[in-house]
Amino acid sequence: MATERNDPHFRPIGEYAEAQDQNADETRKPVEEIESLCMQCGEQGLTRLLPTYIPYFKEVIVMSFSCPHCGNRNSEIQSAGEIQPKGCLYTIHVVNKKDLDRQLIKSEFCTLSVPELELQIPAKRGQITTIEGVLNDTLRDLELDQPLRKHMQPEVYEKIESICDRLREILGERRVDEETVQEEQQGPVRSMGPVGARHEEAEDAENRKFRPFKLCLDDPSGNSFVEYTGPIESGGGADAKWSKRDYPRTKEQNIALGLMSDPNAPNKPADAVGGGGFSKEHGETEFENEEIFSFAGTCSSCNAPIKTLMKTVNIPYFKDIVLMSTNCDRCGYRDNEVKSGAAISETGRKLTLKVNDSEDLSRDILKSDTAGLSIPEIDLHLAPGTLGGRFTTLEGLLQNVYDELYEKVLMRGDSATANDVDKFEGFLGKLKRAISAEACPYTLILDDPLANSYIQNPYAPDEDEQLTVEVYERTYEQNEDLGLNDIKVENYEQDKAEKPEGAKDAQGSAPAPSAA
Repeated sequence: MATERNDPHFRPIGEYAEAQDQNADETRKPVEEIESLCMQCGEQGLTRLLPTYIPYFKEVIVMSFSCPHCGNRNSEIQSAGEIQPKGCLYTIHVVNKKDLDRQLIKSEFCTLSVPELELQIPAKRGQITTIEGVLNDTLRDLELDQPLRKHMQPEVYEKIESICDRLREILGERRVDEETVQEEQQGPVRSMGPVGARHEEAEDAENRKFRPFKLCLDDPSGNSFVEYTGPIESGGGADAKWSKRDYPRTKEQNIALGLMSDPNAPNKPADAVGGGGFSKEHGETEFENEEIFSFAGTCSSCNAPIKTLMKTVNIPYFKDIVLMSTNCDRCGYRDNEVKSGAAISETGRKLTLKVNDSEDLSRDILKSDTAGLSIPEIDLHLAPGTLGGRFTTLEGLLQNVYDELYEKVLMRGDSATANDVDKFEGFLGKLKRAISAEACPYTLILDDPLANSYIQNPYAPDEDEQLTVEVYERTYEQNEDLGLNDIKVENYEQDKAEKPEGAKDAQGSAPAPSAA
């Protein structure tokens, strides 16, 4: 189904073909041809450019290069539209072969990753392909130098070969050793680099099963896309395996996209202010309080020495919070935490937000590690401590809930019955509609006994009619769970002085006798 376009230069490929059939004698070609230098042999090749429009996406330019002298071929896709105001992060849960056929558009700024394989494909040329095509190219590239690694770097060879085996399992291919290539000449064999691989039969390919995995596309330019199932009007909300989240770009990403100049670049005028930073000397305070502290620690996954970064952030009309980030360069372990930077509150606080439209999903929200979250309309109830501390938007928080539930429940494969999976997929569909604002209005309840949670009030300092704040006294059981009943912050020096000589301390050992 093509969308009507007013721009005659960008039309769907189907319209180009239909116009050529109706005007067979027309000499104008829809494809522009330009002579280009072949980087492989140095002769002149030919580049073909086709400006087209992908329905329900945006304008793109498909480019194809071919050299008649050496046979070198190359193709890529570039966005013909503007860079989007925000970056985008697509998450696709691939659970069967049908999911491998989803169309995928990857811009030159997009990074693709598969967390289950610890595989990350850096940003390079743009592509229009499928998920299976991306994995196929990845397998081919990884296998290219495997024979050399087997002799020069055996450890690296084994690690890469384990990834290749998992990719072959997903693609329905099996490894063919050099000794058996001549013996197995029956059936179609496709070369997959020096190692080679054989496709399964068609009936086996349709019924094959593999361990589900998650595919993530992170594009700071916002010009990538992954096909979703369901009605077009849903915008992907009806597809429980597909999700998209927009995010504001960082300063480094804006520099990489060329939207601002690097403040550390050479030959920068000494009095230059714009292009990547704000000058405190000129009274600008955008980057005030940017001091970041670090302290040494040990990785909880591989015991390697790491550094944890910590920064204090002030939330207007609330309080100070502490952001903590840990990243292990050895095993890739990452952890983010949000802690309160103020004293323990004497009362608890319950926040109730009436979500009416998509604008409410962009509100900043701080969920501490002691807060419980619930949405009664979709039967969502999270106990305190679930997801830990998070400082994000309401849409981002619900997306985190969706990802955690999908990975820990639906990704178990055969361990869950079909009835349980169907019920949970229905629940995830409700959660997706809440994320996309299709389920509006609904109520979000954030109950924090320590009053360290926060929902942004866009009308501050005026009251927000959609947000209800309830302050309450904590029960004895809540104080016991939080460990507050045993805390004593007053007159503890007196208790220490009244402690009898020779009494055991908290660790059960008596104090050492004083020297004579």
